[in-house]
Amino acid sequence: MTSLRLGRYTLAFRRSPLVMGVLNVTPDSFSDGGRFHSHRAAIERAHQMAAEGADIIDIGGESTRPGSEPVTAGEELARVLPVIEALVRGGEGRPRLPIPISIDTHKPEVAEAALVTGCAMVNDVTAARDPRMADVLRAHPNAAIVLMHMLGEPRTMQEDPQYAEVVGEVTSELAMRAASLEATGIARERIVLDPGIGFGKKLHHNLELLKHIDAFKELGYPLLVGASRKSFIGALVAAPAKPAAPQARLCGSLAAAAWCHAHHVEMIRVHDVRETVELFRVLDAIEDPAPHRPKG
Repeated sequence: MTSLRLGRYTLAFRRSPLVMGVLNVTPDSFSDGGRFHSHRAAIERAHQMAAEGADIIDIGGESTRPGSEPVTAGEELARVLPVIEALVRGGEGRPRLPIPISIDTHKPEVAEAALVTGCAMVNDVTAARDPRMADVLRAHPNAAIVLMHMLGEPRTMQEDPQYAEVVGEVTSELAMRAASLEATGIARERIVLDPGIGFGKKLHHNLELLKHIDAFKELGYPLLVGASRKSFIGALVAAPAKPAAPQARLCGSLAAAAWCHAHHVEMIRVHDVRETVELFRVLDAIEDPAPHRPKG
């Protein structure tokens, strides 16, 4: 695949990964502690990320941090729909957002409402285990779907995740989920895979998945990686027994992004859009200096 269709948008894959900006409209996000819980703050942040170079914005109304408690579909919709509508149509004194929007949800009813309102992608941390998600996707044939691997559920996923061979198990599960979705009539070209860094994985599991990221690309689907500010980075960059706070994980997050760039991952999900875009700009220039040579 050379591009991904997202509603009225088409995102062409390129030398560097497409950048998906994270927008958590929640009071209990692990990374920003509810900074963008208000609708106005969320709308401003979305426009800021677009100006910084994000290719797509991923809006979530339910925290999936380890130990988090689920919220009702009604509460999730109340958080995200006003923000989506304002971004799609313009609102709160801002014009329409010039890039596509993804809805980060595993609830079919939330996905349906978000797609009707104007989202162009569903980012499902449960890899569409709920069969009703396929019904939603069939009703919106121009929407894409991200299938993410997670062992267990957010509330308990980090208690003691175990794998015999993490890369093989995660690739096999994602291949199975993609095949299952295709069997319901969802075109292969609409599917993106995500190995689920930090979702039911210990430190060494996350490192193995990143080291062998090419194994996921061999499945033949575009790949999304979300390593930004994850706890495994905090464990690696901080003093012993004192993991770095999420906001102090920028350098480690950029290292993971550079690894994804080197391995031609199609898309990464990040909190720090400007810094990631600048990183990719420099890496692209090093790989291809020709456009920067003096003319004549």
